[in-house]
Order: sequence, then C-alpha cells, then structure tokens
Amino acid sequence: MDTQISPEGRMEVLSKAEVLQLLDNSHGGLYQVFRSCALAVLNCGSGLDDGKELLERYKNFDISIVQRERGIKLDVKGAPASAFVDGVMIKGIQEHLFAVLRDILFIKAEIGDVRKFDLGTTEGISDAVFHVLRNANLLRPQVNPNMVVCWGGHSISGAEYDYTKQVGYQLGLRGMDICTGCGPGAMKGPMKGATIGHAKQRVTTGRYLGITEPGIIAAEAPNPIVNHLVILPDIEKRLEAFVRVGHAVVVFPGGAGTAEEILYLLGILLHPDNAELPFPLIFTGPESAADYFRQIDQFIAATLGPEAQKNYQIIVNDPARVAQEVHAGIKKVREFRKARGDAYYFNWLLKIDAEFQKPFEPTHENMRNLALHKNQETHLLAANLRRAFSGVVAGNVKNQGIRAIEKHGHFEIRGDSEIMASMDTLLASFVAQSRMKLPGKAYTPCYRVIK
Repeated sequence: MDTQISPEGRMEVLSKAEVLQLLDNSHGGLYQVFRSCALAVLNCGSGLDDGKELLERYKNFDISIVQRERGIKLDVKGAPASAFVDGVMIKGIQEHLFAVLRDILFIKAEIGDVRKFDLGTTEGISDAVFHVLRNANLLRPQVNPNMVVCWGGHSISGAEYDYTKQVGYQLGLRGMDICTGCGPGAMKGPMKGATIGHAKQRVTTGRYLGITEPGIIAAEAPNPIVNHLVILPDIEKRLEAFVRVGHAVVVFPGGAGTAEEILYLLGILLHPDNAELPFPLIFTGPESAADYFRQIDQFIAATLGPEAQKNYQIIVNDPARVAQEVHAGIKKVREFRKARGDAYYFNWLLKIDAEFQKPFEPTHENMRNLALHKNQETHLLAANLRRAFSGVVAGNVKNQGIRAIEKHGHFEIRGDSEIMASMDTLLASFVAQSRMKLPGKAYTPCYRVIK
C-alpha cells in the first residue's frame, strides 16, 4: 500500500538546515539502511525472521522524504498491508517509522562526527550511546529506578510466551517498566503482561522501551506495544544501551541471541571494577524450560566458572517471586547509586571493557580466529564467546550474514576442546528445541564447531 505520513513530537519542528541534512543523508550511503529498517517496522507481525527474505519479498518497497514548508513528510510506496487498518497506517507503526528516521539518518550523522565523539575510547562510545538515548527521549531524570530489561528469544513455545506475559503482569503490578529488544516472542510478552498490570494499578505513564539495531531489526520487527523505540548503530552499542538504562535484567528462554546477551552481561559483571555493583539478574521460565536453564547453567560453569554463576539466580515457574526479587534488587540499586551520586537513568558507574564495545564483524576469517580458550581473563573469554554467538545470530537471520554463508559456506568456530564441546552441546540443544528459527521453518546450521 502507498501513503504519506507526517511526524509528531520532536521531528514535527525542524530547521531548514536539519531538513536539508535529512534529505542529503537519505539519498546517500545511508539510504539502504534507512529503507531496510523502515520496511522491518512496517512488516510487524508477519511471522518473518529472515532479513534477506524480507528485502527480496518487497523489492518494490520505497520510502522517501518529502520537503514541505512546515517540515517533512514520509512518502511510503509498496508497504506491507498488515501495517494498515482500513487503509490508514497503525499509529504505533507511524511513530516507529519516524524513530527510524531520527536514529538512522539524523543521529548517525552526529555520532560519525569525530569532533563530538571519539569512538576509539570507551568513554567516547559510552557518551555516544548516552547521546542517542537522550535524543530519543528515553532518559528520564527525577524518576526512581524501575526499568526491567527482559531478554529472550523470538522463537519460543506457546507455554513460554504465556509465561513471559505472566512475569510482565507481575512486574507491571509493582510499577515496573519494561525494556526489550522490541520484537516478538519473549520481547513482546512481558510488555503485553505489563500493560494489564499497569492498567489495574492505574499507571498511565507505563514505558515500554524497544532497543534494536539495523542488522537485527528485520528479524525482530518492533511490536506496536513499544512506545519508545531507539535504533543503535550496531549490536555492541545496543547491548551497552540495555545495561546502562536497565536496573535489573530478566532472561527468558531463547536461542543464540539470548546466549550472546547473557555472555555480554556476565562478562561485564565479572570485571573486577564491577565486583561491588548491584545488578539483579534472573533466569526464568515455565516448568517446561527447566532443562533449558540447566543447560545454560552448565555451559556457564564449564566456560566461565563458578564466579560467573554467582551473578544470577534461576527461578522456575514462579512469576510473582521473579517480580518480588526484581523489586527487592532494584531497591539495592537505588541505594547504591544514591550513595555514590550516580544517575538513576544511566548507569555511568558500570565499567565496560573495550572488548565489549568494539564492533565485531562476523566474517568467516574473524569467526575462525576468535580466542576461545581459558588462557585469558574470564571476562575477556566471555567477550569472545559473545562474539561467537553473535556470528551465529548473523548467519541465522541477518541479511549480510545469510549472504556470507550462501557464498562461503559455514562459519567455523574453533577453540579449546572442552569449550567447543560445551558450545556444540548448547547450540545443538537450541536446534533441537527449534530456538534458531520461527516454528514451522526448517533450520540449516550456519556454523560448524571444530572440536
């Protein structure tokens, strides 16, 4: 379907210089990224989790910026019909389109300005992440900590999805807001549950943050419950945004992407500078997910050791207890930050090593050369394991990763035999449990573990 839409809020009033900047960028090298992200937003609810297939299915889709006296409009052609109701685009999807415009075109240009951000330093990268989040109006001062980050897979069972809604409901009853990767499955369920909890408690300011990045958005199209969407430039900055804005993290069952997120956070918490910093981390799911978390726990024990296991607790089939533990943990976070003068809305005190911030490009060469051995500090091993799972995600659902696999064959993952055995077992369990692709789709592994 074709339409033209106008922005609301911050992008409703733009200077002539800003309009010209948007026009220049949209017709330059950023256009393809802008187009693919916009198409992903419009494709919400389609059941498609393949970035390459999405682009090929809508080859005639086009989106362009139309300049007018009062600012801009977006001219959309060949959009998926599911984004419309009676010929009118769904309001939440309209908002998400302008979030794409704001972040991909406007903010990308600013972050690329070396005079403003030194992306060669850890401080410069964190400052850039802060700037993107602030520009998206995600950071709220004078608000007590209450943001719960929920991680988990887009391909989960019906029982697991229902459980994520129950946990979200319990969190909503306690006034907690929700932040997820913004897609379907375990990213949508907690938000859906929280809206009911908020409604019962007459919370009218509930916040449902969706944090994504260009490479993954096509596979995890933002669900319309998200009322604050932000697109970070890459997966590393996306992960940093999660742990900087979140006051607690709840992990539901998932696949390689969820393993990547777990390893990222554990690697950060294992850094000596973060030893005293409170960061509630809970793994949870229904009774049917007990074996899943047992496998995750065994993998962490075999690779990162018992110190890593101390940083989380596993709660099975008890949504109320999960919410109670989160609530109690966030109280400790508030006390800690208040005592040290740290902001409630952005965790500046959290030490993030440069190895967790450097963008990792999952090429075949880079995947082969990952340092997956125990002859290094544990938090650095976690960083490299995170990269390995990031590569698997790219090969599964990201456009560039899928094309690289088609051209060059499987990614080869090499390392210590014990680590490789544990990784192979965990990945095989994800495949057996249909966690790599949406149900009903045959999965062909994009990787080969070399033991």
